[in-house]
Amino acid sequence: MKRIFIIILLLGTIKTFAQQKPYYTQYILNNYILNPGLSGIENYTDVKLSYRNQWTGINGSPVTVYFSAHAPIGKKDYRTTATSFEVPGENPRGKSYWEEYTAPEPHHGVGIIIMNDKTGYLSRFSAYATYAYHKGLSAKTTLSAGFLGGISNVSLDRSKIEWGTLDPNDPAIGYNNGELKQLKPEVGAGLWLYSADYFAGISVLNIIPNKAKFASNNTYATYFEPQFIATGGYRFFINDDIAALPSVMLQFIRPFPIQVHANVKLQYLDKLWVGGSYRISDQLGGFAAMAGINVSNTFNIGYSYDASTTSRLKNYTKNTHEIILGFLINNKYGDTCPRNVW
Repeated sequence: MKRIFIIILLLGTIKTFAQQKPYYTQYILNNYILNPGLSGIENYTDVKLSYRNQWTGINGSPVTVYFSAHAPIGKKDYRTTATSFEVPGENPRGKSYWEEYTAPEPHHGVGIIIMNDKTGYLSRFSAYATYAYHKGLSAKTTLSAGFLGGISNVSLDRSKIEWGTLDPNDPAIGYNNGELKQLKPEVGAGLWLYSADYFAGISVLNIIPNKAKFASNNTYATYFEPQFIATGGYRFFINDDIAALPSVMLQFIRPFPIQVHANVKLQYLDKLWVGGSYRISDQLGGFAAMAGINVSNTFNIGYSYDASTTSRLKNYTKNTHEIILGFLINNKYGDTCPRNVW
């Protein structure tokens, strides 16, 4: 029970602390979850299912599950070169492919995100809709702007609390059932710049600050502060078959310091990839190993394993597991791996 309270305190979910969004080790596989500007960026409907079990050594540790799906509207992306489709004996995502890359024509994109994030007896269920517009800036570069709107239901389950010597009438956790659920609106926005060789994006979630109050005393509330995210990445080839994709992401939410996520991904052809990341954070600092395989042009899978090194909970947390299943629906060009999201 003591450890659960430590988790909640560190994640900033009681008293005057800010509620953070869930963490994602494999953000590079689905930047859409953090930036609505990616809505409709590919030629197909991009569906992702993810399960993340964080700090497996602690009962009541954070568990995050999400479903996301987004698709283009009115997108034209004609391919008329020799690398338009896979050529036998040639890397379908090799140098020649990216030399022929052209920015898609202006188009719209829409999507949805459904998420449940649970820590001990606190949970947050969210549902969002997103929209983005993509506009070419040059022959190879596109800028998109997106918006997110939805609701979050923040709840506290008193039945899962092991009281021990604690007072069940503690105002920090409410006195009656009517105080245990709060429904809050959420708005977000993002910009995404992408080309054949690089991407860069900025976004802000929880644009409108608010709080979820679980007791009549205003002192005890969960505050939802704006969360700012900036990310960027660059592609270069080690040889004709292997591409390196380093990226970095910065996250900021008051009152915590800026958190830095550094990531590198090595992709072999369009078949499989391996990667590693390092997170600089007092709460969740550590290393992660990642791997994935593009099973076909309709399905892919990615897995990551995190080990804490700088976390204040490293003696208790053990490790973190995250899995992402991807589905490519209406994939008219037969893409095995993404064209614009790497």
